[in-house]
Amino acid sequence: MPAPAIFTTLVVIVLLIALMKEKMRPGLILFSGAVVFLCAGIINPKEFLEGLSNKGMVTVALLFLVSEGVRRSGLLEQLFSRLLPEGDSTIERVQIRLLPIIAALSAFLNNTPMVVIFGPMIKRWAERHNLSPTKFLIPLSFATILGGMCTLIGTSTNLVVHGMAIEESAVNPAVRGLSMFELGKVGIFIAVVGLLYIIITTRWLLPERRISENTSPTLSGEDGRFYRVDVVLGPRFPAIGKKIRDYNFQQKYGASVFELHRGGVCYVIHDLRKEIYQEGDRLVLLADDNFMANWGDSSFFLMVDASKPQKDNALSPTKRWFTVILLFIMIFGAAIGELPAMRVWAENRFGMKFDMFFWVCIVTVIMALLNIFNARKYTKYFSWDVLITIAMAFAISKAMQNSGMADAIAAWAVGMSHNSSPYLLLALVFILCSIFTELMTNNAAAALIFPISISVANHLGVSPMPFIVVICIAASCSFCTPIGYQTNLIVQGLGGYRFGDFIKIGLPLNILCLLLSVWLVPLFWPF
Repeated sequence: MPAPAIFTTLVVIVLLIALMKEKMRPGLILFSGAVVFLCAGIINPKEFLEGLSNKGMVTVALLFLVSEGVRRSGLLEQLFSRLLPEGDSTIERVQIRLLPIIAALSAFLNNTPMVVIFGPMIKRWAERHNLSPTKFLIPLSFATILGGMCTLIGTSTNLVVHGMAIEESAVNPAVRGLSMFELGKVGIFIAVVGLLYIIITTRWLLPERRISENTSPTLSGEDGRFYRVDVVLGPRFPAIGKKIRDYNFQQKYGASVFELHRGGVCYVIHDLRKEIYQEGDRLVLLADDNFMANWGDSSFFLMVDASKPQKDNALSPTKRWFTVILLFIMIFGAAIGELPAMRVWAENRFGMKFDMFFWVCIVTVIMALLNIFNARKYTKYFSWDVLITIAMAFAISKAMQNSGMADAIAAWAVGMSHNSSPYLLLALVFILCSIFTELMTNNAAAALIFPISISVANHLGVSPMPFIVVICIAASCSFCTPIGYQTNLIVQGLGGYRFGDFIKIGLPLNILCLLLSVWLVPLFWPF
């Protein structure tokens, strides 16, 4: 292995350790690594900045705004409230009624706001009907993940891999980008099987656990001014790692902490001060309207749920339906724009593609002009760490290619495979990407595995497309831990799950996705 490859390998190992230990946010970790590669001359300034101008990264950013517009419309809450049965029902019947719809919506909308909206609604409904919320919240998160596998915009990782594939296609004609519904060839089948597995096994694999809640009149919000607010702490909450007694929550946020829920355990007022704030903790607060006005949309909290209904500048009925029309135009326009005849016509007539990037730009501007999302505060709706992670992922990937590290690892992997079977190496790529996803962010996992997969395909002399598609699927398969996917972290805090609850139901689902992917992907994208 040449010296640049050895150096790059060492830096990547350090990045992996930093990502797993979560000493800093993923975006800053990858940015630091990219700066090291820039200073070492492994990438140049143009390659360092390529990710910032990539269409995939910009598309992810604009989809945050579109998702906010859909959230503000209130249509998701209305749809979900009608789906929840009014009378008593069984766990299986409720899941059959809800999970397919949730997965279908997640194919086109950001997963996180869907879980933030639906999670508290499911929890309250389950408690009213004497059912354990723990039977529904992990399935909710898993359904959004499975649905996100089915389209190009279903998850940011798909767009990241798509962007990397387009960059690679400039030097490798065997590589191309992905169309809007191309991943659905495999994703829909995996989603259907995955949902059936969840519905069948939930009763046995998920715990029957009800968390005792403080039901005093004050916390129930009956005095008119103060009411109960549940929040789930995000990674940006400034007191993560600090003792509760050393951080004056009341002074900084104007709300009092009454309970802390973690891993199925409830810590109440008298023993709170001994605890340390951790990412994913659920706090029960006593707050007034000022808290929701100031911190309801704060990135410090993954979820904020108030017992008192909030007037969130609800859209008029006309704007609500216009939001649906715009969403349909974006999806339908992107699908039509990728048809071969339309693509050729658009490039010859206008010198551009009517792809997802084109349509999301148009829809975002129209939503801003109509104030469907708050145009004056549009920057608060971006998940900046996700965007920086995506941008720097391109630089890290390029460094792995330029240094020869990707080729060296690929040659070693092919050599270790006695018959150099592409199916075996395809499974190996899935397993590595899935493990990385469980331990860090899915975007970082895809960025690290992508150049290695391309090199593996080149060494085998086969098409890289099966490996590219498998990366998209594997990077979404975060079912074994709550830390790999933000929706898992939200439902962990909301439902009080233990770490082992995810492994018990998630590990078999990961194996199921692995077997289905290795079998199905080569059928649609031959080696």
